[in-house]
Amino acid sequence: MMVIDPRDRLIVALDLSTVAAADAMVARLGDAVSFYKIGYQLAFVGGLSFAQELARAGKQVFLDLKLHDIGNTVAKGVESVARLGATFLTVHAYPQTMKAAVEARAQSGLRILAVTVLTSYDDADLAAAGYDFTVAELVAERAAQARDMGVDGLVCSAEEAADLRKIVGSRLALVTPGIRPAGAASGDQKRIVRPAHAIAAGADYLVVGRPILDAADPRSAAEAIVGEIAAALE
Repeated sequence: MMVIDPRDRLIVALDLSTVAAADAMVARLGDAVSFYKIGYQLAFVGGLSFAQELARAGKQVFLDLKLHDIGNTVAKGVESVARLGATFLTVHAYPQTMKAAVEARAQSGLRILAVTVLTSYDDADLAAAGYDFTVAELVAERAAQARDMGVDGLVCSAEEAADLRKIVGSRLALVTPGIRPAGAASGDQKRIVRPAHAIAAGADYLVVGRPILDAADPRSAAEAIVGEIAAALE
């Protein structure tokens, strides 16, 4: 299994409204952070070009676009993202979508992550959406499909990480949002966990946004989380 430096396990979510704000945050964080996530908010205001700039500057980039469409459309989107130099790209964990994404990424170096169930969902939310599954059941079903289709990793709650390891083994990376260090508010995430607990549960990468972005000293906040990750790995 690949050894991952503790600093590279922290992915800072650049959930900001402008590229200028994101660029300023990256400058403040400096070499304390090597990996950034860009989602809808930033992507739609120039964030894709910014992602390319980050990659050229030696940073790793996680494009959280959650693709889901007909196979050909997904494939063309994946090919475009691969040219940006991104490390991770999310797709929803539907079989046709995953299959198209895996085939399109080919040997580009882009790694496809499947989103099992959003961390803002609980069992009641799934029932309201028409699913006859609990969160745990649907996550397990989609994880097994992702494994069989050659997906590179899963986005999942740390609550599910230990059980998912039994399903997917060590090859797939587990990327965990909903991380809140001690003292941070839960926000709109219903399934959250602390950094050390996520690592202990088997997560490979931790996605953290507001606890760093909103901190008085973002760099110190990031360094504290990396320290907690490192301690959990000892």
